[in-house]
Amino acid sequence: MDFELSDEQAMLRAASRDLLSDRASIDVVRAQLDQDDDVDPALWRLAAQLGWLGLAIPEEHDGAGQGLAELTLVAEEIGRAVARGPFLPSALVGRALARDAAPPLRAAVLPALATGAAWATWAFAEPRSPWTLDGIHATARTDGVSVVLDGVKTAVQDAGGARWLLVTARHEGAPASFLVDRDAPGVVVRRQRVLDLTRSFYEVRLDGVRVPRDHRVHSGPAEVQQGLDDASVLTSGETLGVLHRLLELTVEYLKVRVQFDRPLGSFQAVKHKCATMAMLVHGTRAATYYAAMAADAAAPDAARAASVAASYSSAATGDMSGEALQLHGGIGFTWDHDLHLYLRRAETDGVLYGDAAIHRDRLCDLVRPVPAAH
Repeated sequence: MDFELSDEQAMLRAASRDLLSDRASIDVVRAQLDQDDDVDPALWRLAAQLGWLGLAIPEEHDGAGQGLAELTLVAEEIGRAVARGPFLPSALVGRALARDAAPPLRAAVLPALATGAAWATWAFAEPRSPWTLDGIHATARTDGVSVVLDGVKTAVQDAGGARWLLVTARHEGAPASFLVDRDAPGVVVRRQRVLDLTRSFYEVRLDGVRVPRDHRVHSGPAEVQQGLDDASVLTSGETLGVLHRLLELTVEYLKVRVQFDRPLGSFQAVKHKCATMAMLVHGTRAATYYAAMAADAAAPDAARAASVAASYSSAATGDMSGEALQLHGGIGFTWDHDLHLYLRRAETDGVLYGDAAIHRDRLCDLVRPVPAAH
């Protein structure tokens, strides 16, 4: 597969990097660590003007009609900058609505997501449960023209200021997703303390929350799983940006840190470690770009490619973090150095939407031959 970017994709990546360098520098990120807001309003407004928010939303709903590959390029730049904001979760919900929701619901929600008038996020994971369809225990029961939702969700990104929550629950015995108004009666949102200081995550409790039956988005397990695959690819894209920046920070430090009257980077053992880090970055890029392109092409191996990208990038976060921390030495443990922000982001991305073990287990199921019918 040709991994060369088109002119439009290259321009999107360059413009995204310029925006984040100017408006979400590491100094800006540090200044926002103690803020309660999920997003910097100025950055959100500029991202909307750049077209991020409507990138994968159809043109008839004020979007750009692009694919997962373009979203992945933006995700990579967001990871590289450890920028805060609901860009990726809102894009996931928009992509799900465009693909699976009823036309009236699409018309009511997608223009607001595309223009940045509001954002949405996906409430999927549950406490002490895996990021898989088997980990869904929240319930949805039909009651006349409504569906009633009950359950607890965790690690819901940027739910504090979201306009809508895409809630996945068991309906008639199978996972399905429903679009819920964030301010609906019975919805309780609580901020969580997490390892990653650059993003906001929440617990969401649903106690008898009523939504119209036509707010069903993912109609069944296959559609939910496709949403998980999209999320896995975008998370791998963000991880790629984080890992690339970890490599850059480490190489920059090794060029100026002197030991025995020589830069640390001149020692062969250190060069080997940097080469290993570079290999992990290149591997993550290849797996992630292929998965995004396979999804856009509806390739037969798109599901496998998504899990390959997620499993590889998740495993790489631990290896990259360990190498970067060791090569930085004592300064890498300090609050004043930027390294810890990237380490926290990498480790968090490594478990979102399933860690390496979950995706490797799924890969076994996907590649296992189907028994022949007798």
